[in-house]
Amino acid sequence: MTLLKENDNCWCLAHAQKAAFLIDGAAYFSAVADAMEQAKKTIFIAAWDIDSRIALLRGNGVPDDQTDLGAFLNDKVKRTPELHVYILNWDFPMLYVREREWLPILKLGWKTHGRIFYHQDDQHPVGASQHQKLVVIDNQVAFCGGLDLTNSRWDTPEHRLDDPRRTTPDGEAYPPFHDIQMAVQGEAAEKLGQLFTDRWQWATGYSIALPKTASAPPWPENLPPDLLDIQMGISRTLPAYKGRDQVLEVETLYTDGIKAAEKAIYIETQYLTSAKIAGALEDSLSQEQGPDICIVLPRESSGWLEQSTMDSIRARVLKQLSAADDHHRLQVFYPALDDEKTALYVHAKLMIVDDRLALIGSANVSNRSMRFDSECVLAVAAKEDDSVGEAILSLRNRLLAEHLDKPVDGVVKVFARQGAMNQTIASLSESSGRRLQKLAFDQALPVDGAAIVRDHELLDPETPIAFDRMMDRFARNEQGTSKMPQVMKLAGVLLILLALAAAWRWSPLAEWATRENLAAWAGKIKEQPLSFLIVLGGYIAGGFLMVPVTLLVGVTAMVFDPVMGALYALSGCLVSALTTFWAGAGLGKQMVRKVAGKKLNHISRQMARQGILTVALIRNIPVAPFSLVNLIAGASHIKLKDYLLGTAAGMLPGILVITIFADRLLHTIQHPGWVNGLIAAALAVVMIAGNVWVTKRLSGKGGKK
Repeated sequence: MTLLKENDNCWCLAHAQKAAFLIDGAAYFSAVADAMEQAKKTIFIAAWDIDSRIALLRGNGVPDDQTDLGAFLNDKVKRTPELHVYILNWDFPMLYVREREWLPILKLGWKTHGRIFYHQDDQHPVGASQHQKLVVIDNQVAFCGGLDLTNSRWDTPEHRLDDPRRTTPDGEAYPPFHDIQMAVQGEAAEKLGQLFTDRWQWATGYSIALPKTASAPPWPENLPPDLLDIQMGISRTLPAYKGRDQVLEVETLYTDGIKAAEKAIYIETQYLTSAKIAGALEDSLSQEQGPDICIVLPRESSGWLEQSTMDSIRARVLKQLSAADDHHRLQVFYPALDDEKTALYVHAKLMIVDDRLALIGSANVSNRSMRFDSECVLAVAAKEDDSVGEAILSLRNRLLAEHLDKPVDGVVKVFARQGAMNQTIASLSESSGRRLQKLAFDQALPVDGAAIVRDHELLDPETPIAFDRMMDRFARNEQGTSKMPQVMKLAGVLLILLALAAAWRWSPLAEWATRENLAAWAGKIKEQPLSFLIVLGGYIAGGFLMVPVTLLVGVTAMVFDPVMGALYALSGCLVSALTTFWAGAGLGKQMVRKVAGKKLNHISRQMARQGILTVALIRNIPVAPFSLVNLIAGASHIKLKDYLLGTAAGMLPGILVITIFADRLLHTIQHPGWVNGLIAAALAVVMIAGNVWVTKRLSGKGGKK
């Protein structure tokens, strides 16, 4: 009975005419370059990171500048008239900018051939990432695993300490690096192509017409297959987003594999922080008769931040597993090299169970890989007495031989003699040189992040933050929703404020509407017994007349000084919100429905679910005009306290930004200077960029175009 179950621990089961295991970056880069050179119709690349400057082939007299990825793709498209290249790269946050190619959209988008299409994919919850690593050629051959086509990934299985080829595009040497990729041909490649095109449509709103099958599959000429004519599984992790349900196929497949293990579980992973997988391993260790478990990790994560977070959680997981290891079946190693100071960095994402199951993909054994990021894993499962089991064992033997610096047949012989995985590793391990060195569970950390932040999900998240989940509830499942109307509305308000400021500077109003006269006029209003009510009356009238509240705030900010303007604006917004709330309560749902239409039920339902937080969120997203939201809230009879507190919390940041913007804009026009102008321009950019992001986040997935 196979361990792979479609629509359970696998997205789909698919036939592969050929499959091969590519250990380390040199093998992968060479194979993918060979396959792309044979491409006739399409090349799909999905990446967590991509660098157009990397050399795909190194050494052997091949000049690097002839195999740079960007130049290679550009030249290939020029030579192949029907070839189209599509690249989806994660739209990474600024935290990663120092590690990546500067302006990839320029290098792989604008400066490349017109049939190379590049897009930065940000269709994921706040804090998540697009972590899938795929290359699909002509929809016939595909690669999937832990390797991106980027810098600091290339290395050979020898992992020489002084390999001159192991350098970044900037010429800097980087430490030895270990990873694994898988190549497939046939239906499995078609399915990976479908996964890519589905993502492309989600990210861009445009569909890709899949090519007709080319004459011959572009299988790399020098890549011998490890498997022939097999059925394999494709599993994914996808977060809940814009109406799409969370997908946990990878996590389910890992836990199913661990539960089914009888003799040995072999894991290579960059991180070990998943609570679910740790629990499954703990259950396995607690059994009196169970499998050996060998986990190969990097000695430490790269950088102080990951060491202080992921390694901190890892230490606690390892202690948890050690406490459950009453029968002494757990071994945790890092690959040591000839230089005692240098350890091999393990970036692989792999699990092998007995001779029955091999998993290779982009997913680490971390909470975010199992539940939060987008991931893709290929699974090969053996049936009774077939060649798949032999190939799975062969892969494990190759990996152990590499880490222990032994010939593969030597590992096989010791396995045959010892009969158990951990005993075999112990017999082959040396006291120095390349070896699997036991990992200390109590390593010194720059900062023990897990001790400071008790909720480990904040360091290694499983689900979107509350703000993002609320945003999801408002996401419109519309096809091809335009982002321009909301941006144009905000731009219109800013232009009105600019026109008013210009009129006060250059029109006849300038003689009267000086800053001094306006201040004097505002002072007279403040001296009036009913001055506060006069200002609030304008907001109340504006609310019933559906005047954009941002315009009212902007005008208030231009008349009064910043502090008084912000206080008046916030008070005016609250009073206007209160009066139109009462109006909605008086009119009732049926009457308000005639004004609000379909929006009433949706907004009313969301307000009732979260109270203050939801009201605050609604005040910052373009689901409906300010006054219409107030009417709906009143007709929905939500708690008045939650409504007012949420309105104040949601409106205050925007009021402060608009107030400062209007004040600096007016000051710039009246007293030109680059500092005030720069502040006003920066705030305008922040407001427009924020509006664009929110509108894009609320739009449904793209439709076919």
